[in-house]
Amino acid sequence: MISKRQQATLQAFLDNYVKGRSDWKGSTATVYGHTRRCLIEYFGAEKPLHKITADDAAQWRAWLTSDQKLSDNTIRRRSGIAKQFFRQAVRQKLIQESPFVDLVAAMRRNEKRYYLISRKEAQRVLDACPDAQWRLLFALSRFGGLRCPSEHLGLRWGDVNWERGRITVHSPKTEHHEGGASRQIPIFPEIRPCLEEVWEQAEPGTEFVITRYRVRNANLRTQLERIIRRAGLKPWPKLFQNLRATRETELAESYPIQVVCEWIGNTAAVAAKHYLQVTDEHYEKAVQNPVQQLHERSRKAMQQETKNPGFSGVCEGLQSIAPPKVGARRLELRTSSLSGTRSNQLSYAPKPSILQRVETLSNPVAR
Repeated sequence: MISKRQQATLQAFLDNYVKGRSDWKGSTATVYGHTRRCLIEYFGAEKPLHKITADDAAQWRAWLTSDQKLSDNTIRRRSGIAKQFFRQAVRQKLIQESPFVDLVAAMRRNEKRYYLISRKEAQRVLDACPDAQWRLLFALSRFGGLRCPSEHLGLRWGDVNWERGRITVHSPKTEHHEGGASRQIPIFPEIRPCLEEVWEQAEPGTEFVITRYRVRNANLRTQLERIIRRAGLKPWPKLFQNLRATRETELAESYPIQVVCEWIGNTAAVAAKHYLQVTDEHYEKAVQNPVQQLHERSRKAMQQETKNPGFSGVCEGLQSIAPPKVGARRLELRTSSLSGTRSNQLSYAPKPSILQRVETLSNPVAR
């Protein structure tokens, strides 16, 4: 009689495992699907699970390098997912032990893949964006630290609290963790002009903030690469993750790490390993003596005061930023008593350019 253990084949097991993971989101399912494909391609769909040995697993890993030409971290990631697959097979008593247990899966920090997007570069990209929704997509990534596209596309107008200057961000990636379903971020001054621009263009009753690029085949990465080249820049590695990492590194200079992680939606350990970067300014500051540092801080403070009297930092102006005000143009403003759609007609004055609006938000006298 053939036992359940002898009947279990690779593809049948993997298909059943994938079907049972209803918690996987689109991008996660895609990543796990790559490992599933590689296992079946190498071993064959009808390979009995119990006949895959530790030597087979090691040769599969070598095949990922020699035949598939994958990077070291990609191989580590797929090895980790294969280990996860076969741990489940052990739990189901389909095999006695996992042949993948000894594969190295810990991800390495690859400094060559990290890149800090300066504010000057960010402004050039914003200027090259084709429309208001792309400007907001980029601003939410670079200055809000949102994960793209899941957190961008999940934003609703009901999540925007103009009065308190906050946005509720829903995170499909972390919703299975306690307290990870959503977080709040400030409406940073760099985000507000782009957010207001999209607000003004939205039709009455619009639910989602980003209404374009919602189809599954919308390749935002490719489109962003085109925009970056249009701005006269070279696309950096890990396009969206480095935008997020840049913002976390930037915020860590001004706020306690627990505040930064709350806004970005990760932990201090993850931030240190995958996001926070060392900048040239860190080295320059370290070699200065205390007197030089004091003079440098005083010089920067005087320059900032001259440029924006009464204002000492971009993020410090958050509490003084008011919601859209009454003016000459019609605007529908959502209040906290409404639920996800726009209503309550208010008037709104014509806006200047984004650069002028950021300057105005940063300058209490101008407001």
